[in-house]
Amino acid sequence: MGAQLRVYRRRIRSTKSMAKITRAMELIATTRITKAQRAAEAAGPYAREITRAVSALASRVSDHPLLREAENPTRAAVLVITSDKGLAGAFSSNVLKEADSLSQLLREQGKEVLTYMVGRKGVGFYKFRGRPLEAQWEGFTERPTYAHAQEIGSALMEKFALDTAEGGVDEIHVISTEFVSMLTQRASTVRALPLEVEEVEASELEAAQGAPLPLYEFEPSAEEALDRLLPQYVTNRIYFALLESAASQQASRRAAMKAATDNAEELAKNLTRLANQARQAEITNELSEIVGGADALAAASAGSE
Repeated sequence: MGAQLRVYRRRIRSTKSMAKITRAMELIATTRITKAQRAAEAAGPYAREITRAVSALASRVSDHPLLREAENPTRAAVLVITSDKGLAGAFSSNVLKEADSLSQLLREQGKEVLTYMVGRKGVGFYKFRGRPLEAQWEGFTERPTYAHAQEIGSALMEKFALDTAEGGVDEIHVISTEFVSMLTQRASTVRALPLEVEEVEASELEAAQGAPLPLYEFEPSAEEALDRLLPQYVTNRIYFALLESAASQQASRRAAMKAATDNAEELAKNLTRLANQARQAEITNELSEIVGGADALAAASAGSE
């Protein structure tokens, strides 16, 4: 019985130590969420304004290589944004599932898929399964910068500018995690290129954006302005996706660590109850042995008289 009690006490100590570690990781993730949210909010105004400018340009330019749909698209690039570290629940696995679903859909449409991966988790997942990667980036998913987005955007834009016969692609898709709230993050897919221009009324656009549509004058021409703005627009979308993914990663890690802490504390309570029961059984057994010994001595003394 003493050996069993020692086992319980050792497990209680290790469980409480684990709870302290997960609690600390939860607090760290909480502080990093705030920083990541601030970075995303700071990038928001520029993202909105460049989107408005590109929308205005796209409405004036009817035929542009970055707006034109290929007649028979045969190749598509898919950028997948995962994390560099684990202990974030289903964060990376949800993105990878979304990537598998999109890749299957594109292949069913007769398109070859070129995968571009961000994050060690995604890179390890693909390499372990022997899946090819066109390019990969690691080490900055928790603190992405605009320079990282430019590097990724340049690689994708260079591929999009090439003809498919020369190894280029007809489409670019971005799969990342959208930060909805502290409790909700969801994997989403966006087609970055070619741009999808929707025909809507100006009044509807004004109502949706909460402000009158801007009146731009383009020099030397709308086409040349679009040539300059579209690469920046794509880079900015990638940057914003990286920032939202960083915030979502920390929120998912915080939730996972909180669940781990709660489970460890509950396990420690259960183990403490089992240890108390084992200790009580041990004391009861010792008392029984003492009482039995006393009765035996009393019987022996009565017999000798």
